[in-house]
Amino acid sequence: MANADFEDLVDTFEFLEDWEDRYRHVIDMGKAMDPLEEALRVPATKVDGCASQVWLVPQINDGVFTFRGASDAMIVQGLIAVLSALYNGQLVADVLKTDAPAELARLGLNDHLSAQRSNGLRAMVERIRETAAAA
Repeated sequence: MANADFEDLVDTFEFLEDWEDRYRHVIDMGKAMDPLEEALRVPATKVDGCASQVWLVPQINDGVFTFRGASDAMIVQGLIAVLSALYNGQLVADVLKTDAPAELARLGLNDHLSAQRSNGLRAMVERIRETAAAA
């Protein structure tokens, strides 16, 4: 149950056959994100379980989920952008219905991330799901 932004990303990944090109695209996505203010980089927004530092700041307005985020690692910043494409703009109920591992597998991320990065990605997904479930 991915949204249009994520479907566009899947299409882009199908076009980029070489994993190094995909990797660069993910990094470029992260670079294109609006920076997260230092005031929001606090323990309450920090995601545990990531090898790098990661902060996620979710918002729910009129039942629609969005989040902003940041990391001190370029590839992780890109993974935050990927998750933004997957989740931002969805209804809270749809966030909970989204099978993130299956959707992310469509990008081939499972085969190309280190165990630490995969664990961090799972931790970010879990934080997003926890926030949606609490709403």
